[in-house]
Amino acid sequence: MAKKASGKLTIKLVKSLNGCKKDQIATAESLGLRKIGKVTVQPANDATKGKIAKISHLVEVTEA
Repeated sequence: MAKKASGKLTIKLVKSLNGCKKDQIATAESLGLRKIGKVTVQPANDATKGKIAKISHLVEVTEA
């Protein structure tokens, strides 16, 4: 069986966390995003995609 190549996602925080719910702030911080403009590279797995879905209105995502 062929091994599936795991991709990477580049995530950038583009909107402020001010006024967001506590769980959204915690999700952004778990991804390593604390300030506007901060960029992080994460593995493209289901856990990461779920976190992105929760704060999709605050971030820009591209494949690395």
